Amino acid sequence: MLEVVPLHGGDQGVGAEEELLLLETNNADRSWRLNFDELRLSSETKEKPPRGLHDCLGVLSQEDNIAEYYQQQVEMLEGFNEMDTLTDRGFVPGMSKEEREKTARNETFAIRISNVANMVLFAAKVYASVKSGSLAIIASTLDSLLDLLSGFILWFTAFSMQTPNPYQYPIGKKRMQPLGILVFASVMATLGLQIILESMRTLISDESDFNLTKEQERWVVGIMVFVTLVKLVLMLYCRSFTNEIVKAYAQDHFFDVITNIIGLIAALLANYITDWIDPVGAMILALYTIRTWSMTVLENVNSLVGKSAAPEYLQKLTYLCWNHHKAVRHIDTVRAYTFGSHYFVEVDIVLPADMPLQEAHDIGESLQEKLELLPEIERAFVHLDYEYSHKPEHAQAYQ
Repeated sequence: MLEVVPLHGGDQGVGAEEELLLLETNNADRSWRLNFDELRLSSETKEKPPRGLHDCLGVLSQEDNIAEYYQQQVEMLEGFNEMDTLTDRGFVPGMSKEEREKTARNETFAIRISNVANMVLFAAKVYASVKSGSLAIIASTLDSLLDLLSGFILWFTAFSMQTPNPYQYPIGKKRMQPLGILVFASVMATLGLQIILESMRTLISDESDFNLTKEQERWVVGIMVFVTLVKLVLMLYCRSFTNEIVKAYAQDHFFDVITNIIGLIAALLANYITDWIDPVGAMILALYTIRTWSMTVLENVNSLVGKSAAPEYLQKLTYLCWNHHKAVRHIDTVRAYTFGSHYFVEVDIVLPADMPLQEAHDIGESLQEKLELLPEIERAFVHLDYEYSHKPEHAQAYQ
């Protein structure tokens, strides 16, 4: 029977003897494993055909459906190759330790520069609000004030996740990230409601008398254009990262670009055409705020309530479990569900009934460690069984 060689050699990596054993294991008989090495798609099937008019109308042609099918097959085979690498070499293809550390430093820099920029730009927009008295500019300035608050919230969640406490938080703090984003989004939605109420009060009372001097107009236009350009650069920079917190900053910077443009246009139109455009522009900003962050709330609620992973990801996990060891007779259950920003995984595998406990334990533990090497997985649980005809585990939870 094929023996599973532990792929973790402590903090120092895989040793020379373990590498030799691993090589011998890789050269052993693989006839029992699922193998897709002979399946290779031609380059023509990897590229989708050019888009036509029917795509703009939301209708997929037969060629589009075929291209989409082959694209899914390519992604499936790439996922299987990734799982094969994890089985054979004991690590997931990706960045080295130095590259990960560099990325972490860049992410920290992106968060810090965003917070500093928010403080400076908030001071500039306060001056523009005082100079203009525009309700739309004030709405944009209040949004910048909330940027400072949201920056603190996101910084606190990132700091909390980087300081684990296995005694008070035995399963980690990964849910701090979506929880912080939820608080952030709730504050932004509250701002939107407040701006709508104030704009409606201004329209009903008809007390607005909006007029800018040439000097005030130059200051307002200069400040708002400068703020918009800075936010645009920060948005493009933060979008280059995959970290969810940095991506939240990118979304916030993008939102600021939109609100700054709308606020400036509303103020100028109110100055040259009619006064009511200013509160109407503020209401448009508020509705955009509520819509944007409502979508963010829905996305992060799914990550907190334990939504199942996509079928394609479960497919990869099933492939990995089956190719883990020759003694695996059946795979009873494979579950992966969100637990904060990462997945919890539950796997039930069936081993021979007469297998010694020590050997069965080693197979299950090595599979658990292998699953937890995947970057999307926070924790994996492997249950060993000797038959698969019984009722599913935790059956009462599904009644």
